[in-house]
Amino acid sequence: MSQKTYCMIKPDAVARGLVGRIVDRFEAVGLTIERLELGMVTAEQAAANYAEHQGKPFYDGLVEYITSGPVVKMVLSGPEAVSVVRKLMGVTNPKDAAPGTIRGDFGLTLDANVVHGSDSPESAEREISIFFG
Repeated sequence: MSQKTYCMIKPDAVARGLVGRIVDRFEAVGLTIERLELGMVTAEQAAANYAEHQGKPFYDGLVEYITSGPVVKMVLSGPEAVSVVRKLMGVTNPKDAAPGTIRGDFGLTLDANVVHGSDSPESAEREISIFFG
């Protein structure tokens, strides 16, 4: 059964010219790109996406970073798409991410960790609606 997920290539990865290599990894495992858009994250989208972090010490920096430059927003689909994307991305902190994962190979810091992916089918539905209406 096919599942949809949301994935974002973050400003640091776009600025470093990593979009093609990252997208290739998703396609290489058989995921389908249903939507793809290069653009800016608005303050409203950032606030909606990171609502659970409001009030935390890192929140303002997170919103500032994600709105600092262009991102690539994607809807990916395929069997178990949420877990497949999460596995390809690697753990959140690049220093702990396994070689061969996107964050393990390209991530620099916890803040500039290259990609975001939905952590559940429910989050995917919510994030797709935030970024694609």
